[in-house]
Amino acid sequence: MKTTLTPLNEAFRNPSGFDSIKNYMGETDFDGLYVVMGRNRDSDLLTESNWEAAKERIADHEVIRFGHWACGWIEYLCVNEENKKAMLEGEKIVKEIDSYPVLDEEDFSRREDEEANRVWNDCYSLSERVKLCQEYGESVFAARHEYPPYGGALYDRMRSA
Repeated sequence: MKTTLTPLNEAFRNPSGFDSIKNYMGETDFDGLYVVMGRNRDSDLLTESNWEAAKERIADHEVIRFGHWACGWIEYLCVNEENKKAMLEGEKIVKEIDSYPVLDEEDFSRREDEEANRVWNDCYSLSERVKLCQEYGESVFAARHEYPPYGGALYDRMRSA
């Protein structure tokens, strides 16, 4: 079967551009496995959301994990070439992401909201939140809440933080 997916044997050989297969000491033969997507310890919210959505859509998948000197670890979501249904779904997912980067809008939005709330609570003191509310034209009383004021520029800033 001809596929547009990258064989895992090719993908893991130089994942960062600074690696070499010569320096790798683990298993190196992954014939028949093809990469749908990858992630690492430092992946952003969109990558994590797409990862979970893709895993749900491909019932028969394998996650192959490698340790990595720069980012701690890399994982690849793979399908086996012998499973035609999984291969087709993997290709469909890659095409969808190429045309629009979000596989599950609801999940991604929920993750953005959770991260905005986490940043609001964990990264800013009450006095800093008051200053932010003033700077963005929000009521200073909103600083007391465990979430940023919804719907304005300050909320958008927290969602993109």
